[in-house]
Amino acid sequence: MRILVLGGTGYLGRHVAERLRALPGVQLLAAGRRAAEFAVDLATDRPERLTRTLAEAAPDAVVNCAGATGGDSVTLAEVNARGPAALCTALREAAPTARLVHLGSAAEYGPGTPDVPVTESAPACPVTAYGATKLAGTVAVTSAALDAVVLRVGNPVGPGAPVASLPGRLAGLLRSAGRDPEAVLRLGDLSAHRDFVDVRDVARAVESAVTAPAPLPSVLNVGSGTAVPVRELALGLARQAGFRGKLEESTGGSARSAQVSWQCSDISAAARALGWRPANGLDDALAALWAATVERVP
Repeated sequence: MRILVLGGTGYLGRHVAERLRALPGVQLLAAGRRAAEFAVDLATDRPERLTRTLAEAAPDAVVNCAGATGGDSVTLAEVNARGPAALCTALREAAPTARLVHLGSAAEYGPGTPDVPVTESAPACPVTAYGATKLAGTVAVTSAALDAVVLRVGNPVGPGAPVASLPGRLAGLLRSAGRDPEAVLRLGDLSAHRDFVDVRDVARAVESAVTAPAPLPSVLNVGSGTAVPVRELALGLARQAGFRGKLEESTGGSARSAQVSWQCSDISAAARALGWRPANGLDDALAALWAATVERVP
């Protein structure tokens, strides 16, 4: 089985590629802007060029992990919305029978209702440019008449978390602070509730989606199925680090937390369609994140 992974050098992509590479009988093909067998830039490549690249790769399945989480609205739109649309156009020409697994985001849903996990049939009402552009990418995939599934991923946590994310930034701060009892780490508002999912469980979900024999629903939620305060993540990571100082939380709130104070995904559809459930809890993810952080110390 030939599996082409786009964005395999990113946070999610590295875990996905590692998981798929270990499958028996799989030939993993890498596509991306740098250090890849196939040069692909979803933000700028014309569909005609993508078609030629896909024809050369001749994949049985394509996994799109490419995406932008930050930057201006133009960058987000180019990568998250235009990219999947161009990819689907090219796939219809070059590999119409290949399965496409596209990584979406729970941010597409927008604000949740406390204590009500959101299902895939819920209206998508994103309140950020990131969520809106990810939703546009999802629409491009689900309307493309391909064998395709979008995995709407919650808040991924685990080894290799980027410094642009709260877990990655906090891990770096804790590593710098060491066990100094006088250390004070100043953080933003931690009152919002989020659905944190171990990045390794996300990779397992992708594996299941790639290898499932039957047609799949167009969208599946991939999360933990539980909402916890962001504060719980911060305190849990501090415990993993043996931090003896103080975490100082902003009391003024934030625009992001005010807009989306609660998010949680109903993951029962993924259990039915893929036989997938998360194997790791938040403590497992934080332990792995901290272990990887310590390993990176020169």
